[in-house]
This record gives sequence, C-alpha cells and structure tokens, in this order.
Amino acid sequence: MQIIEEIKKLKKEKNAVILAHCYQPVEIDEVADFVGDSLYLSRMAATTDADIIVFAGVHFMAQSAKLINPDKKVLLPNEKSGCFMADMINVEYLREFKSKYPNIPTVCYINSTAEVKAECDICCTSSNALKIVKSLNSDKVLFLPDTYLGKWVESKLENVEVITYNGFCPTHLKIRPTDIEQARKKYPNAVILAHPECHYEVCKMVDFVGSTKEIMDYVVKSNEKEFVIATEKGVVERLQRDSKINNWGKSFYLIKEDIICQNMKWNTLEDIKYSLENECYEVNVDAEIFDKARQTIERMLEVK
Repeated sequence: MQIIEEIKKLKKEKNAVILAHCYQPVEIDEVADFVGDSLYLSRMAATTDADIIVFAGVHFMAQSAKLINPDKKVLLPNEKSGCFMADMINVEYLREFKSKYPNIPTVCYINSTAEVKAECDICCTSSNALKIVKSLNSDKVLFLPDTYLGKWVESKLENVEVITYNGFCPTHLKIRPTDIEQARKKYPNAVILAHPECHYEVCKMVDFVGSTKEIMDYVVKSNEKEFVIATEKGVVERLQRDSKINNWGKSFYLIKEDIICQNMKWNTLEDIKYSLENECYEVNVDAEIFDKARQTIERMLEVK
C-alpha cells in the first residue's frame, strides 16, 4: 500500500517511532516499530532515541509515553482515542477513596490519567500488577481504577487485602460466565485464555488468565492447537495472522464477536500519516503534576 510507504518515509525523515497497542486495527502493525501491551510499550518508550513518538493507542498511553520522555514530542493520531475505564476516576474521586483508607499504599493501573497517577505511589500494568503489589510489602493496598484486576491480584496473594476502586473495562465486562460455558461446549478441545480485566467469576472458569502479551506468549509456547480468546478482538486478529505466517497450524476463536474496544479502533493509517506529517495532536502533561506522575511510572519500571 502506498500509504504504508509514505508513513515509513516520514518516520525516517522525522526520526520518529510508532508504538502500537495490540488492540489497534491490525493493519497499523505494518508501520509500527513496536507492537505490544502497555508494559512492553512503556519499556520501549523509555529506551527510544527518536525525536517523535507516535502512539497508536489511547490518550493515557500517550500521556505515559510523554511522562517517560519529557523532551520528546508525543503524538496521538486521533484525539477521540480515550478510555472509559480511565474516565471513571478523577482526582476528586481518588482523594475521597484514599481518605477512607489513610496511610495505605496506592497502586494505579496504567489505565489512568496523569493527574490520577500524580496522587498515587506506584503504577502497574496487567502484566506486572501482581509483582508491583508484592513489591510494596504491605498487608493492605489500595488499587484503582479496575476492581477486577485488583481482586484478581488479591486472589493470587496470601495475607494481602487489595482494596479496590469500583472501576472496570466495559469491553471485558461483556464477557460473562455463560459465554465461557458456551465456548466449552462449542470448542471442547480448546484452551480458554482470559484477561484479568474480566469479571472474577469468568477468571475462575478459564484455563489461563494473563495480560495481552502473556496470552500471546502462552499461545506461542503451547502444544495445543485450539484456543478461545477472552479479550479484545485485536489479539485474535494478530494471533490468526501470525499463525498463518509461521505455519503454527493453530486455530483461534474470539469468545464472542462484540468484544471490541471502540476507543482503540479510532486510529487509522490515514490518521497516523496526517499526525506525523503535520506533527499535530501533541500530548502534554501539566508541569505542576509532571514529576509526581512520572515517579509512579519510574518506580514501576524499576521493579524487576
């Protein structure tokens, strides 16, 4: 496609790098330098020597890239790309939540604004949430905004209470226990994999729970041939593509067809080209909260 070549040329001319989340339209991978989940992309953003970062994702991801790279220009190709979960909490709600549980360390999921991050102790992603909570060495932890990821972490720990804010991912909550039951009947030989943003009753019923990257890694390493994927459709599309390219001989089934994050689908190749060409839709973070918000991500990246 001509537009792919044009974007690649612009990247070279402007010393730009394109980061793409796994939930993005799959054709964006053709121009992306790095494709992965939030933790992987955070690490890649921290190591790039590019002058411009184009983040094919949603607003909080681009904000996080800016926090890690204060001297770089960070562009979000489509300004509509928000996150319903991140919008469920703001600084006022967070302070009210913390006031009920004073002197308890606060973990914020990366699916949150910079303003919220600035009021927390450390950030996490679904890939490292368990490790981050463990690293605090506390018998009580506040976790926000996703109650389901927080309670999944609690289920994996002994003698740690994870007190969660009542936020959630509308896309993952579409997956219900009845969907798992139906998938077992329809695909009796398949392994069922789910994201920890799913309802905890769903997580109890599946064969493996993990982040986007952990689900994809599981599939690559597994000797099984059939998989039901209980997370966003973009993951299934990439697995189907990779299986075909690499001759894995594996089959992938989306748990049901409406597991699509509309916010993640806003970005297009045309948006990326326009944004890079005009260096527009730049994402910035207010100076008064920048350092505090940045520290939460730096602390996360320091946890091994």
